[in-house]
Amino acid sequence: MRATILVHRIPIETPVQTSFGVMGDRPSVVLRIEDEDGAVGFGEVWCNWPSVGAEHRARLLEALILPLAGESRLAREPAALWRWLTARLRVLAIQSGEPGPIAQCLAGLECALQDLMARRAGLPLARFLAPDAAATVAVYASGINPTGAPKTAERAIAAGYRACKVKIGFSPERDRENLLGARALLGSANRLMADANQAWTLEEALRFAPTADEAGLDWLEEPLAHDAPDADWKRLAQAMDTPLAAGENFASDRDFAELPAARGLRVIQPDLGRWGGVGQLARLGAKFREGGLLFCPHWLGGGVGLLTSCHVKAALNDEDGYVEVDFNDNPMRSEIAAEVFASLRDGRVGLADKPGIGIGDEALDAFRAHLEISREVVF
Repeated sequence: MRATILVHRIPIETPVQTSFGVMGDRPSVVLRIEDEDGAVGFGEVWCNWPSVGAEHRARLLEALILPLAGESRLAREPAALWRWLTARLRVLAIQSGEPGPIAQCLAGLECALQDLMARRAGLPLARFLAPDAAATVAVYASGINPTGAPKTAERAIAAGYRACKVKIGFSPERDRENLLGARALLGSANRLMADANQAWTLEEALRFAPTADEAGLDWLEEPLAHDAPDADWKRLAQAMDTPLAAGENFASDRDFAELPAARGLRVIQPDLGRWGGVGQLARLGAKFREGGLLFCPHWLGGGVGLLTSCHVKAALNDEDGYVEVDFNDNPMRSEIAAEVFASLRDGRVGLADKPGIGIGDEALDAFRAHLEISREVVF
């Protein structure tokens, strides 16, 4: 197979703000895989942080991941390849101190190969995974910056969303003003969530808990650091009515098996571009549905990963939960996913009845002016 590694960077006027940093442009790492018969698949690698993360992950793919994938002879079995590579690179990930970047590269590769296999079968990815896949998926507007948050949330509702998530973790006064202001504008008919991006100590989170309940949040996401003690998470969960959400920073079978119960989580948010790819996201979604937890795939990147997430969610054919949609300016999200999101009505989008995730080379060719790296690897 031939892999093309594409790194884009697109300037934006309004930086994306989080409690731990600011994103001044929108990076993207996309893998295009083509087999000997001309079938093509696309996958996206999470690369938002640090600012040089996209270029670093592209080099990992070129120098390490793709040559090993060629050795495996498992390219037509994406989930098996992911397991093989994860085991093969376990010690190197520890030794290098880079388990995250390596896992993200493996996840993006798995997604690209799943897309390719769906196209070879002539099926949309959702129906390739499950013949009874849903035709529509619920989505919510995410990443709403603290500056002007209530008005941005109101714009999202006007655009067709029925749920919004506001960034918090800046100051108690600002966070409270934004959430109560958004609730006043959205009314009780629309859903509101908040993401603190691991900003607080347990004491700070406990002080915020009454505001979360007052705002009627559907969930409070990552109020504590991922490495905070399980007991702290559990204490916070018991101190408020608002459900706790996490999962984007889970990066092992053990995390997903143990942490939801140990931390009192009621909303689970795996990210297929950060760990596991399509196969693991589908498996986890089915597991957590059976366990009565709300399954809401995390995504904060371009359109390739977003469409892939939507197809996996559709394959589960569940009526609850949402796929996250970054509402900040990002042409590689809005233009690549334009056909699907033109159907946005009452908080749901309809997936295109096209093979794979439904895009072709022209979707990426439109961003040639922003191409930073293009490398080819035969594996």
